[in-house]
Amino acid sequence: MRPTRSLFAFAAATLASLALAVQPVAAQQILRDAETEALLHDMAEPLIEASELEPGNVEIVLINDPSINAFVAGGQAVYIHAGLLNAAENVGEVQGVIAHELGHITAGHVTRFEERTRQAQGITILSLLLGVGAALAGAGDAAMGALLAGQQAAMGSFLSFNRNQEAATDLAGARYLSGAGISGRGMLTFFNRLRDLEIRRGYSRLDDGGYLRTHPLPGDRIQTLRLLLEEDPAWGNPDDAALQARFVAVQAKLYGYLAEPRRTLQQYPTSDTSTPARYARAYAYHKDAQVEAALAEADALLAGDPDNPYFLELKGQILLESGRPEEALASLRKASEITRNHPLIAGMFGHALIATEDEANHAEAENVLRAAVARDRLNPFAWYQLGVVYAARGDIPRARLASAEQQVMTRRYPEALRSAQAAEAGLPVGSPDWIRAQDVALEARAALERIRDSR
Repeated sequence: MRPTRSLFAFAAATLASLALAVQPVAAQQILRDAETEALLHDMAEPLIEASELEPGNVEIVLINDPSINAFVAGGQAVYIHAGLLNAAENVGEVQGVIAHELGHITAGHVTRFEERTRQAQGITILSLLLGVGAALAGAGDAAMGALLAGQQAAMGSFLSFNRNQEAATDLAGARYLSGAGISGRGMLTFFNRLRDLEIRRGYSRLDDGGYLRTHPLPGDRIQTLRLLLEEDPAWGNPDDAALQARFVAVQAKLYGYLAEPRRTLQQYPTSDTSTPARYARAYAYHKDAQVEAALAEADALLAGDPDNPYFLELKGQILLESGRPEEALASLRKASEITRNHPLIAGMFGHALIATEDEANHAEAENVLRAAVARDRLNPFAWYQLGVVYAARGDIPRARLASAEQQVMTRRYPEALRSAQAAEAGLPVGSPDWIRAQDVALEARAALERIRDSR
């Protein structure tokens, strides 16, 4: 019986490796920042227009992952790892990646990817049945051979299809760069970097028989694209200097936020007084509980650009998270006003108003937070803060609804269903909030049914 059990385990691992590629992105992996999202939007906008997709329907989502990667996974969303932004040398490289991923969306590759995954799983399941039959008959070697052959067929079919997709999508990305008037130099330099990584890791053209690669060889991609891009009229266009300056600042900001403070201070020493360096150090000092040092960097940034909402947000965040919410209000209020209540900044401002523990601030907090969730319903933190305000004034049904909104976004479906039902029971029948409570309950119930059916 041991061979059979190991075969089941081996097959389960194979099936899981195929299924993981089409799983939804976990909410806790998404990294949200108002400035970074604005930059990614502005970088992608001309490419989206060139691809003839509707700009309002395409999302660029940042994932908190240090690896160099980007992907699409259902709908019209491009997911970019923080590691890719850290590795990129200029804004053109990131735009080249975005253009490539938009090609996957326009070609409908996610749907076709899922179809091929199901086909590959079907081949593997058949080999599993044959292998188990052989194992039960006592032919352990034949069983393993059947399973390995099935796995090889499945992976060969699956990865060959995926390589063809990637090659076609490179060409689509080149068209979108051209249509947007953006030079393809960045796309080529980025692929050159991937090729260098491949060489350093010791891969060769013969590894795994040559076909166990999910992408075409970077060298082949570079050669094909170089011929196309160098002849394009946009090849000689200069990089967007304003976008590049914003990119370098965001790159430093994310480094300071994500890296260990010691590493950040090595990368951006105090001798460097540039804006990106101060930005990175401010977050490093804040993470290291060096409040005054963090505030000094934030104040230096604001001295050079007093109306920059993201510098104001930074100062407000340092003060708020250091237990000084009253002092944070002025900076966060101004940042919210400049950005017209950007949901993430307004959410922090609402939090600061509540954190003062002054009930006189609750009315303003409610207005700010309601404006935040009206613009971005997928903001669990803002919903939580809004629920705190409702509960403080005794409006329990709306506090329950706010909890339901937060819970359904964080996949706590049983709690979301109970909260939504309790909210519905206490809200005026036919009111917008009553209808919304029904919608959230339906969403939670449907999610629970999907989970039950998948078991």
